[in-house]
Amino acid sequence: MKKKLLGASVGNCVHVAGVVHFLNLAEQEGYETLFLGPAVSVKQLVEHIREYKPDMIGISYRLTPANVRPLLDEIFAETENLGYTPKWVFGGTKPVADIAKEYGRFSFVSDGYDDINDSIRFLRGDHNPETESSYGNTLKDRIEKSFPYPILRHHFGLPDFGETVQGIKKIAESKVLDVISLGPDQNAQQFLFQPDKMETQFDGAGGVPIRKEEDFVRLKEASLCGNYPLMRCYSGTEDVFSYADTLLRTIDNAWTAIPIYWYSELDGRGTRPIEVSIAEAQRLIKWHVQRGVPVEINEPHHWGLRDAHDVIPVAMAYISAYNAKKLGVKDYIAQYMFNNPNGLSFSMDLAKILAMIGMVESLEDESFRTYRETRAGLPLFSADPYVAKGQLAASTFMQMAVKPHIIHVVGFCEADHAAGADDVIESCRIVKGVIRHTLADSFSMEKDDKIQKRKEELISEAKVLLQFIREYFSEYEEPLTSPFVLAESVKKGFLDAVHIVKNEKFKGTLHTKFTDGKCVAYDKDTGRLLRERERLERLAR
Repeated sequence: MKKKLLGASVGNCVHVAGVVHFLNLAEQEGYETLFLGPAVSVKQLVEHIREYKPDMIGISYRLTPANVRPLLDEIFAETENLGYTPKWVFGGTKPVADIAKEYGRFSFVSDGYDDINDSIRFLRGDHNPETESSYGNTLKDRIEKSFPYPILRHHFGLPDFGETVQGIKKIAESKVLDVISLGPDQNAQQFLFQPDKMETQFDGAGGVPIRKEEDFVRLKEASLCGNYPLMRCYSGTEDVFSYADTLLRTIDNAWTAIPIYWYSELDGRGTRPIEVSIAEAQRLIKWHVQRGVPVEINEPHHWGLRDAHDVIPVAMAYISAYNAKKLGVKDYIAQYMFNNPNGLSFSMDLAKILAMIGMVESLEDESFRTYRETRAGLPLFSADPYVAKGQLAASTFMQMAVKPHIIHVVGFCEADHAAGADDVIESCRIVKGVIRHTLADSFSMEKDDKIQKRKEELISEAKVLLQFIREYFSEYEEPLTSPFVLAESVKKGFLDAVHIVKNEKFKGTLHTKFTDGKCVAYDKDTGRLLRERERLERLAR
């Protein structure tokens, strides 16, 4: 039988939005609900309780704090002998809610500073006691306990190790973040197992200076409070297997993010030739599969960040997911970076993301599950913090259109400085404010004719690129998973980006520009836009 929930605004309070919203959430969670309305007297409330016999009673009062105490005294006196013990919940402004908390009778109190997800967790029975397992101590558990509310991830790592430890503790206690994504400094990311190669003048450059296993342990221990956020860390760029093993043993790496091409000679964040990085990436993915760790291939957005035209990130989203599936990944995190590159209009950006989702999720079956992870693009943000906060909110609104499982929150301050603990907390609260007003809304901007047309065009063009690679390297049984084919596709410019330095090895000639809100390939000499077939045939010749 369904649990029954009765809700009312009591006394002389006529504000009902909060209690109605709570009842709507309860219905979505399988409760049977009864709403009594505004300004319900104690006598009316008690009569309905005795008749309806609810398992839970939700009362709301949002007026003067001094008036709520006699009202609650009367309610509890009149319900002393119901013959059973229902759960009580309360909603009101913080000054009023603080008085309600003093009674010790309410299983859940909403004071306006809590979040929808707190209500959902309570209705699902995960609210008390607050333990690591009640929030979910694996990525899949965390998502399942929160869905349809997306879990939040944020990058964090300060140049000072002690400040990073304190910051993690503060973030965990704020309960606004589900996943702390550790950012080591470049020395740690590249030379953790070759400390003699570290240059001390670069300590703290780009993140937290981790120098030994015990440092990871201390960072993890700092997170074991508040809402017990999961922890993950960027992959190493050298000694990748030793790095992965350390992360799994010390911080219980929630999932791994492995690029196919990057952290190599292609972007200067490592020295590995791309043939080596691709083969190592595939072996590293298999290593995590064998240990049951979910995998993200953080590949497609790197091409957009380097001004590749829209077709290439869409194709790379498919290639990434295809490789993951072929390598045995069961739980795949597909990251979709919005506002990337920065010249895209919001509508054409959404069209590109929808095309990527369509390509990736075409691979889903009972053995391959994908989770949508969205984020704002770094190039979007202004250094002006007030402008950047608006940009973060606007991007989050667009992200909610695709119903993400995970939102990778980008700190509003990133164009000016690396996010401190307070910046992380504030950024997450901005994002939560947007989620609150879009979660239950069924707005359907993705059905706009222009967006749908561009989405289908990108899928069609991406398929042309994928088929071209398959046919060009037809002697290979699985061209899209062959390290040689994937490397040669970049060297020959089939997969290309404007920012890739052209030399004897990388001979691509891609030029892109923005037109009608889209990033497209064009002929620099004539200014004519290039369809994918023509671009590729020119390169093949």
